[in-house]
Amino acid sequence: MTDLIFLMNSLVKPNGDILIPGINDQVAPLEESESALYKDLAFTMTELHDAIGNTTALFPDEKNTLMHRWRYPSLSLHGIEGAFSAPGAKTVIPAKVIGKFSIRTVPNMEPADLSKLVKSYLETTFKSLNTKNTMQVEELHAGKWWVASPDHWNYRAAAKAVAEVFGVKPDLTREGGSIPVTLTFQDCLEKNVLLLPMGRGDDGAHSTNEKLDLSNYISGTKLLGSYLHQVASIQE
Repeated sequence: MTDLIFLMNSLVKPNGDILIPGINDQVAPLEESESALYKDLAFTMTELHDAIGNTTALFPDEKNTLMHRWRYPSLSLHGIEGAFSAPGAKTVIPAKVIGKFSIRTVPNMEPADLSKLVKSYLETTFKSLNTKNTMQVEELHAGKWWVASPDHWNYRAAAKAVAEVFGVKPDLTREGGSIPVTLTFQDCLEKNVLLLPMGRGDDGAHSTNEKLDLSNYISGTKLLGSYLHQVASIQE
């Protein structure tokens, strides 16, 4: 357990900085045109605090918060398997423990290259402990990053449809997540792929109390019809 906690503590700083050498070198550089987009987005730190239920955030301002959610990689520690975790005190010394963590990939990170960096770093760090324990690094699954241009006619059609149904100009955003089928569709069909959300920011996707408001369900149905109409009108 001591070795595992040391290893997991060596992966990331409390401020979110990833400590594995070489990872940040794989990240696509920030262009001025992209940097300028953040100032016009309808997002406030108060909205984030309300959504998560507290004021704890790694970054104090909107731009840095969004950039680290959307365009920079993140490393998250998820748990330790095999250790005593029930309520109360118990002096259990586990014979085997498994630490779990994930890294969100972003342009231009390649999963295979990232895996090599992570494995090499963990093995080197573990060796430096001079411990009598053994370690095995296992990658459960990996998915390639995906991003599309908001200037494509498909996105312009979606933006017009959102404005028509909801009465506001939509913000074009990037989100960290695991939807690898998106890239599969794009590669197999050789077509532009669009993710068109129709929920609310407080829907709590994948959480215990996930929801979809009835008004958004109705408006979403209208949005689909409007989107198809716009696609037929402006396709190039």
